[in-house]
Formats: sequence, structure tokens, C-alpha cells
Amino acid sequence: MKLLLDTCVWAGAAEALLAAGQDVRWVGESGADPGDEAIMGMAYAEDRVLVTLDKDFGELAVVYGKPHCGIVRLVGLSARRQGGYCAILLARFGHELTRGAIVTATADRVRIRAAPRADPEHGNLKGD
Repeated sequence: MKLLLDTCVWAGAAEALLAAGQDVRWVGESGADPGDEAIMGMAYAEDRVLVTLDKDFGELAVVYGKPHCGIVRLVGLSARRQGGYCAILLARFGHELTRGAIVTATADRVRIRAAPRADPEHGNLKGD
């Protein structure tokens, strides 16, 4: 799966995810943080699932309707657990993510907001 790790995600998580066979880019490699909208735009343009610790991306997607290719938000995990836990989430919820879901995960709970689905009669999107 193609992933873009936000600057707030530990750089070592990229190594763990690469070792698990994922195609990973970490925004922090390119220097200064370009901001949430730019990061979300990069992930979308490159067809990557965005991995973050930041709840603002969910707001951009849900409230403001910014396009995305799936978002994983890790909550309350130590830096060293981020990569391995994310790999588990991808294995378990990869199908939902590739369809544009938002997965919010703590160490003991996972919440999935399914991607909006097209309304075939009117061609618009409806939330699940």
C-alpha cells in the first residue's frame, strides 16, 4: 500500500512500514512542514493513504470535503509503536482505507468512518 507519513509521525515508523512491504514516504524528509492542506493534497495527488497523529485531517476531509485516499490517525501511541501498529491496521483495514475510509486507532480501540458512497440515482455522494 502507498503511504504518506505526516511530519508528526516518528521517522522510525517509516522503516518499520518499509520492512512490512509498504511503499512509504515521510513528509519530514523534505524539510519544513508544508501545512495540513498541502500534505493532504500531496497524499491525494500521489494516491497515498495519509498516516498522522493530527485530528485536523479528519476535519479537512469530513467538514470541508477535501479529497483523500484514506487516512489513518494514530492516537496515544508511543513513537516506537507507531510503525508496527500501523502495519497491523493496514493488514486488517487496508480494503476500507483504499476505498477512502478514515481509521482512528488507539492502543485498544479502532473507529472507522467509511468513505462516502455514490448515489447512483443522482450521482452525488452520501455518507455511510
